Amino acid sequence: MGTPALETLLAELIDYAGLFPPAALSMADAVANHAQYTSGADRRWLGRFIVPLARLDELAAALDGLGDRRPSASRPWRVAVLAGAADAATVRAFAARHGGTMVIDTIETKADDPAQIPAIATALGAQYTVYVEVPLRSDPVPFVAALAAVGLRAKIRTGGVTADAFPSPAEVMRFLVASVEMGVPFKATAGLHHPLRGEYRLTYAADAAEGTMYGFINIFLAAAMLRVGHPAAAVAPLLEERAAASLVVTPTGITWRGLTVTTAQLATARTVLAASFGSCSFAEPVEDLHSLRLL
Repeated sequence: MGTPALETLLAELIDYAGLFPPAALSMADAVANHAQYTSGADRRWLGRFIVPLARLDELAAALDGLGDRRPSASRPWRVAVLAGAADAATVRAFAARHGGTMVIDTIETKADDPAQIPAIATALGAQYTVYVEVPLRSDPVPFVAALAAVGLRAKIRTGGVTADAFPSPAEVMRFLVASVEMGVPFKATAGLHHPLRGEYRLTYAADAAEGTMYGFINIFLAAAMLRVGHPAAAVAPLLEERAAASLVVTPTGITWRGLTVTTAQLATARTVLAASFGSCSFAEPVEDLHSLRLL
């Protein structure tokens, strides 16, 4: 089923967050994995390497340890850093020292109140693509509106390692509608290891509990459907879709239960709206895509 439409939806979609739970890999292991993925057959789906500010020096050392696989100025790694507005000078100085191996072009941060967002934009917005985490359990509209006013992006948390970390479909849809209406691009993180919604283990422990997880196709295809004008009431059930057979993928678009988005519309949506999602595993989502015959 792999077609230009599906490839457009998936291109550079997965930001690798192997340092974070539930994988929580060492820096050496996460860097070795990312190096493998950047040259693997599925590298088209790989986005940025995500790292906390406090571990930047550790990242630089691990890159030096890659030897012949070390990134270069002609093929640097794209890196997203978890940092705050007060860390702007630290990030800039680090990037200046290590520009031969990585390009830090994205900052992911948090705000407790929409009133904090203009200061974040002042400190970071001129140099970086900035994502600010938006709460889903409370009304996200004030945050989305504040981001729209200063040209920053939103980040939503779509799960975690416990069942109660997953927002409801109504909460996710409320955010997606606001994002589309206000023209605020977003990324997602947590709980999106699989293409479609279903029951999955919440961690990699042998005795891990299962929970209902969203699929990344559910989230990103729903966003594209909303952007082309399909009504929210019609798109909302897509967030809970579990059947791969419900997706009709052709070279010119994807149709889900009578709603269609073209390949060109998907490309625009991925550029201006639905950017990427962070996953502590790159292999798991890609393997699932292959097992569902979507690739």
